[in-house]
Amino acid sequence: MPSKAGLPFWQVKSLAEMSGQEWESLCDGCGRCCLHKIEDIDTGAIYETSIACILLDSQSCRCRNYTERQKLVPDCIRLSSARQIAALSWLPHDCAYRLVAAGKKLKWWHYLVSGSRDTVHEAGISARGKIKAYENALAEPEDYLPYITHKIA
Repeated sequence: MPSKAGLPFWQVKSLAEMSGQEWESLCDGCGRCCLHKIEDIDTGAIYETSIACILLDSQSCRCRNYTERQKLVPDCIRLSSARQIAALSWLPHDCAYRLVAAGKKLKWWHYLVSGSRDTVHEAGISARGKIKAYENALAEPEDYLPYITHKIA
């Protein structure tokens, strides 16, 4: 929804000034934050895997039970502030929360820009087609190693 200046809310408000609805609408639905990450304890490097949270829907890349997610998955992280977002080095560099917090523009494929929830998938940005396993299928941390896709931080 455009502001009085004709600019969309994410260009005129800080994350702290946004309503709950505005905050939630920033999520682009890529699902990449719901892919498990592994940290190398020796180097501190963080790697993304193709292992998804058990609640991530592989087609929509949205949570299957968003309102109860933290009860069902205790280590689920709820994004709630610009400070927290800045501290999470594993968030994608093009995550809308990260971009808005830095005063940058949303990407063309974000649905608030494109008008379609499909462009994030069409652009190949989302986790769709990249999920190889779900967390409940793996027993030990070593089981995650074959699923590393790339270094993110």
